Amino acid sequence: MTNMARPFDVSKFRKSITKAVPGLSVGFNDPDTWISTGNYTLNKLISGDFYKGIPLGKVTVLAGESGAGKSYIASGNIVKAAQDQGIFVILIDSENALDEKWLHALEVDTSEDKLLKLNMSMIDDVAKTVSDFMKDYKSEYADKDPEERPKVLFVVDSLGMLLTPTDVDQFNKGDMKGDMGRKPKALTSLVRNTVNMFGEYNVGLIATNHTYASQDMFDPDDKISGGQGFIYASSIVIAMRKLKLKTDADGNKTSDVHGIRAACKVMKTRYAKPFESVQVEIPYETGMSPYSGLVEFFEAKELLKKSGNSLEYISPVTGEVIKMFRKPWNANKDGCLDTIMAEFEQLPEEVQNANPNEMIDVIPEEELNLENEVQNES
Repeated sequence: MTNMARPFDVSKFRKSITKAVPGLSVGFNDPDTWISTGNYTLNKLISGDFYKGIPLGKVTVLAGESGAGKSYIASGNIVKAAQDQGIFVILIDSENALDEKWLHALEVDTSEDKLLKLNMSMIDDVAKTVSDFMKDYKSEYADKDPEERPKVLFVVDSLGMLLTPTDVDQFNKGDMKGDMGRKPKALTSLVRNTVNMFGEYNVGLIATNHTYASQDMFDPDDKISGGQGFIYASSIVIAMRKLKLKTDADGNKTSDVHGIRAACKVMKTRYAKPFESVQVEIPYETGMSPYSGLVEFFEAKELLKKSGNSLEYISPVTGEVIKMFRKPWNANKDGCLDTIMAEFEQLPEEVQNANPNEMIDVIPEEELNLENEVQNES
């Protein structure tokens, strides 16, 4: 008979190690609070779920050129969604560009009990602010049940505009070279330390950053300011590019520009397949639709297929057939996209990720109820 090894008493070790190492977090810190980006497709590409988005307790970065929609999503959509969940927002504005009127237009509540806006220009000041906040937060709530701890979201808009002391010193001397050496290291240090400080607490950070064109013909993706170390330290990284929106409110193509199309590519995520892309429309008149990009997403999955001049969906769950032109699909007529999203989440993972040939036999053809076909040609 084999002698069983004596079980290791981990409780004593856990107690000693947590006492010896200040700030040590023990156990798993899987996110339990998610904040919507305001767009179902982008939520799906980031989190693997249409209804989630970015996780609290992590660091998310939206990087892109000027006017690509970074602030719209981060300081607008995400802040509003956070407030709707009772999450307090600390908004750090380094560009002096976030006007209260603009935030109100995006339905952000700027009252003091919902949002604190700080205007900062120095990386060191942002780091000290987050560090001091976490020290006070831990001293007050560390011993309390996680459900009793308040949820807080930091939003930094933007990291790319933050300065180092060397930047300021050189400017005062008339030297415009900038601090190209210390700034990437400072940004990486800020993000890395922030990730470690948040740990098991209900605190998260989302930041915007700038990108610049790649000079590498073998790697054409835009590069994110701050270097590779900055990307490694972040939990989620989304690269954005500005494209012109030349369709009107009815979906008709025009020569005029009616808004922007934000091309979003998820460069890094631990919750879904990385390097997936979506183009999100942000019309000037109406703002972003949460359904923007869904039709193209389902076409790529071949759940929506062309049938003449229409797009057709055959439900793998009920067998119902929905057939319409592209415009009513984009407008989510009769909740058609809501139907596909709900059914998509019900499908087994192997079906969600299957290629078209693997999806043919999900429901035998004879079981399809063709009497449920919906023919909406307008």
